[in-house]
Amino acid sequence: QLQVEESGGGLVQPGGSLRLSCATARYPLRNYGIGWFRQAPGKEREGISFISPNGGTNAYYADSVKGRFTISREDARNTVYLQMDNLRPEDTAVYYCAIQLIQAACIPIVADFGAWGQGTQVTVSS
Repeated sequence: QLQVEESGGGLVQPGGSLRLSCATARYPLRNYGIGWFRQAPGKEREGISFISPNGGTNAYYADSVKGRFTISREDARNTVYLQMDNLRPEDTAVYYCAIQLIQAACIPIVADFGAWGQGTQVTVSS
C-alpha cells in the first residue's frame, strides 16, 4: 500500500524556520511527483508546493508561500523536504505530503494525489 510519512513539524515563533521531511522505505520517491499540502482548522486542504519526478527540477509554490518555502529532494535518503522560512501565524496547519498518482499538471491538486501520510502539525505562535 502506498503511503508516505511526514515529520519535522513543531512549535515555532513568527519569523522562524522548520524543515519538513517526507519519506518512505517502500519505494523510490524519485519516480513520483511529490506534493506538499496543508490543512488549517475549519479550512480545506490546500496544495502549497510540488516537485517533479525523475530528477526533474520543476517546482511549484502557491502564492501564499512563494519566496519563503523551498521544496527539494535527497534521493540518497529517499526523502523530499519542505524548508519553511520566515514562518507566519497563518502558516499554522497540519502539513501533509503525497504522491501524484494522476500525472497531469505540475501543481498540487488534492484529487490527483494519494498515499497520504498522517501529517505533521506546524504551529507558528509567539
